Amino acid sequence: MTQKTVLVRPGRTLGVIGAGVMGQTLLKGLLDAGHIQPDQAWAAAKSQSTCDRIEQSLGVRAFCDYADALKTVDVVLLCVKPSQAAAVLKTVHAAGVPDDALFISIMAGVTTLQLETMLGTPNPWVRAMPNTPCVVGQGMTVVCAGKDAAAKHIDLARHIFTAVGRCEVVEEHYTNAITALSGSGPAYMYLVMEALADAGVRVGLRLDLALTLVAQTMKGSARMVLDTARHPASLRDDVTTPSGCTIAGLLMLEDGKIRSVLARAVEEATRVVERLGQPKKTEDTRA
Repeated sequence: MTQKTVLVRPGRTLGVIGAGVMGQTLLKGLLDAGHIQPDQAWAAAKSQSTCDRIEQSLGVRAFCDYADALKTVDVVLLCVKPSQAAAVLKTVHAAGVPDDALFISIMAGVTTLQLETMLGTPNPWVRAMPNTPCVVGQGMTVVCAGKDAAAKHIDLARHIFTAVGRCEVVEEHYTNAITALSGSGPAYMYLVMEALADAGVRVGLRLDLALTLVAQTMKGSARMVLDTARHPASLRDDVTTPSGCTIAGLLMLEDGKIRSVLARAVEEATRVVERLGQPKKTEDTRA
């Protein structure tokens, strides 16, 4: 992907439907990277107060009623909750969109087949799963293509998400597991960081110092894995000396079955993701 990539064609726009934290983050990343100009983008939100904040902070148009904006859209980022997908796409279908407009969904658990069926048009779809570190430009996103998406659509999606971090292309059957691993992953990391910082306080450190030590250590460790391409076990061995304090701490973690607990967490999260995209069953209220 080069800097010459055209994200939005002349006379067309990029729209974000569901401009919450992630929607606004993606818009800001694209604007900051110079991939789009403010007059090439718009956002849709539920409340006028949110629309006003978006217009003030990002300088893009924001609407509660976005039907007219869809007429000239080139790329739509769908950033609503999975339970809202059907209603939103019904609105989009009724408003009408150009047949060549690309739709990109970041909804967990909703497949491209479901999205294509709900929209009911031949528009290409790309499914994406970013995570919250996109807010600081350190996100991890994966993208996969729907049946009508071509290589150019995947390239366009990668161009969007590399503005807020790293992006990899995967096959769609991996996305639920990836959602549970990297989509939910920051929460696991924060829990580990909190626990380690509390441990630092337990052995006499100030909380602010302990948090700084833990956060920078985690950041540096992650960078070591990414930059050296070495397996974490190999890097761990560099720190673990015979009869040292590190091996003593590691043995305590193994006694606590930390590997098993983390694996089970990802397995359970994956099961929940798979249910998110399923239609809700309605209760039978007949007497």
